Amino acid sequence: MELQVGSILEGKVTGITKFGAFVALEGGKSGLVHISEVANTFVSDVNDFLQVGQTVTVMVLSAEPGKINLSIKKAQPREQRGGVRPARSEGSSAAPRPASQQRTFVRAPQQTHPQTADQSFEDKLKQFLSSSEGKMAELNRSIDGKRGGGRRRR
Repeated sequence: MELQVGSILEGKVTGITKFGAFVALEGGKSGLVHISEVANTFVSDVNDFLQVGQTVTVMVLSAEPGKINLSIKKAQPREQRGGVRPARSEGSSAAPRPASQQRTFVRAPQQTHPQTADQSFEDKLKQFLSSSEGKMAELNRSIDGKRGGGRRRR
């Protein structure tokens, strides 16, 4: 049977490595689910999400002779793609993190100057230019430091 890109299949996890998991498909074929295609969250250890012998639903990303790339996260329905939870067995030593210890990444708020509705366009432009010049100066100092800029000896 010829595998088609985009088709969704059932398979069984046959092996787990640090870079992904091997999944046995129908017809005696086997493919790799790369660690980046296991879940929509950051995966540091595939064993936290998959176990050998587990049945999984996968999507075929590419199928070349001797090399089949699969994805678990793309095989999930759209409404489930946002929150994938790791699979845990009764004997699993890794306990899920409490909500208070889960990692969240929040972008730092940008510094803005208070603007009132009665400011004129020119005032807003001056404010923007001054903050922009300050940011550019800081950026240039940072870049010069990384390039080894500064005084040169003769």
